[in-house]
Amino acid sequence: MLKINDTTDETAMQAALATTAPNTANLLRGPVPAARSAEAPALGSIRRLAKDEELFAEGDRAAFFYKVVSGAVRTYKLLGDGRRQIDAFHLPGDIFGIESGEEHRFTAEAVGDAVVIVYRRCSLEALGARDADFARQVVAAMMRALERAQDHMLLLGRKSALEKIATFLLDMAARLSDDGAVDLPMSRTDIADHLGLTIETVSRSLTQLERQGVIELPCQRRNIVIRDKVALERLNA
Repeated sequence: MLKINDTTDETAMQAALATTAPNTANLLRGPVPAARSAEAPALGSIRRLAKDEELFAEGDRAAFFYKVVSGAVRTYKLLGDGRRQIDAFHLPGDIFGIESGEEHRFTAEAVGDAVVIVYRRCSLEALGARDADFARQVVAAMMRALERAQDHMLLLGRKSALEKIATFLLDMAARLSDDGAVDLPMSRTDIADHLGLTIETVSRSLTQLERQGVIELPCQRRNIVIRDKVALERLNA
């Protein structure tokens, strides 16, 4: 288990900021015909990943990008002192791995069993020309990645532990649930390494929110039911 301090240092914040949207000019060059398939299967291939299997490593050539079909993928950096900083969790429908440079800046691993579609980076322009809907998905994914990186920087640098947990739960609920019951794919260690906390602080904060009636923690360790969304939103303000 990797140890991470509650007080996130400048290096961790820089890791969060490293996710930026690459140039999209070439993607939308030329006329774009009507959309045919959101998955663009002719130019992508399916890859199945086992729990903790590496998809790519920091420094690998960024020859491909990916779309999550099922499961979840985490992207992270190992800091100079050995700590792990998870910058993002990529969930079904998310597109990730598009880089502005020639190399990946993060390592990507499957959180649990996962399925992704693999696209060649050199096919971006062809994908944009052949499938307008997919081109819009790619652009939207890059904009969301930039927005989440900025939010993550603010979270690491300015929020208390309880505020970090509230922000995280609201984000997961918006992405994974329609009824307030969130089945988290990641462990509390993953959550701690994403929020710049220790696993003990994550557990204490969740217990505190449960005692206040804001959430419910059923027997399943990774299942969380949001009982008072307004209270979480106040913490996230």
